[in-house]
Amino acid sequence: MMKKIITLGEILLRFSTKVGERLSQANQAFMHYGGAETNVGISLSHFGHEVYGVSKVPDHSLGTAVEGHLKSFNVHTDYLLKGGERLGTYYLESGVGPRSAQVTYDRKYSSFSTLTIEEVNFDEVFQDADLFHVSSISGAVSPSMKEFVLHALRKAKELGVTTSFDFNYRAKLWSHQEAAEAIQTFLPFVDICFCGELDAIYLLGIEKADEGLEPAAKLETYYQKIKQRYPNLQYMSSTFRHVLSASAHTLQGNFYTAGELYQSKVYAIDHIVDRVGGGDAFAAGILNGILKKLEPKEIVSFATAASVLKHTIHGDCNTFSEDEINQFASLEPGKIVR
Repeated sequence: MMKKIITLGEILLRFSTKVGERLSQANQAFMHYGGAETNVGISLSHFGHEVYGVSKVPDHSLGTAVEGHLKSFNVHTDYLLKGGERLGTYYLESGVGPRSAQVTYDRKYSSFSTLTIEEVNFDEVFQDADLFHVSSISGAVSPSMKEFVLHALRKAKELGVTTSFDFNYRAKLWSHQEAAEAIQTFLPFVDICFCGELDAIYLLGIEKADEGLEPAAKLETYYQKIKQRYPNLQYMSSTFRHVLSASAHTLQGNFYTAGELYQSKVYAIDHIVDRVGGGDAFAAGILNGILKKLEPKEIVSFATAASVLKHTIHGDCNTFSEDEINQFASLEPGKIVR
């Protein structure tokens, strides 16, 4: 059942403060390597797939560290290019209680933002590939990367590769209008899409659903309208997250296919260790289920359980196996894995 998967995305170095310490007062930080698409790829590698990451890092010690990070999770680095002058970074001020986490980016002019179409032979990259995954973040880092993402999606479809796209909107990288214009050019070349209610309204310009509808019915309405506009989309997915505090959330997964919405049970996450990468763990779970042709209900249950578990560990990527996630997903609410 092993599938060949290609991801495209920037790999960043994250500096995180200790819980209870603001960035402005910190004199030390924790380091983690990651990035939206890379996190998805690492999860899929854990699930038994053959994963290759397309990216670009500087040819110095940080680039070497990124390469080691990927290899430690069995992600192939054949298409990890070296060049440019810097690795993109960001600083995470950890949230606690009523104070939410805050992100400060330092990624302009990174090596990845200089990646050009001429540097990547997509005929070679996509040879025998089953899936290509990318997010809008890759298109947001520079004008040239927006064209790069579009080219990659087009090429993947030309070569018969299933494509996956995560809206993953980041307000600190571009405006709603800039993101909307780009995303609407990407979607005709997408098979699997990760987007929610706000994405439908603010990035696709879909009229707000009747406020009297239940959340699931509203989401189903949005997905129906998106499907009408982009009939090529075969699957759409998202989560419902209710934030009680920075440390406590509830999470429920949604998965839409063949005109029907499937939902997971609602999880209460009472103590969040690290929220970063939770959405990527969910996306990887959905993609794994699609690739393995599982039933829709099983797909969304597995993906949501994977995301919940990710919240319990430090770092950007999920390190749980398929068996561990299935064991956790099968538990009754309130039970603890021992």
